[in-house]
Amino acid sequence: MTTMKRKTKGFLLATLSVFALSACAHQGGYRYECQDPENWDKKECKEPVCIASGTCTKDVLGFDPTEEQP
Repeated sequence: MTTMKRKTKGFLLATLSVFALSACAHQGGYRYECQDPENWDKKECKEPVCIASGTCTKDVLGFDPTEEQP
């Protein structure tokens, strides 16, 4: 019986862990403000303001969406 209780406790702990972690699921939105297309033209997302923090739109996206791509 001790083994059965241990397995039951383990199962319950695993189940509770899954539910607890699912509460941390992605809520939508953007990690950085400058990833949001609505903010691309804001001062905070344009050089030279964003250079120090590394959050310029071209830095967080990997390309500059305001320039024409080849």
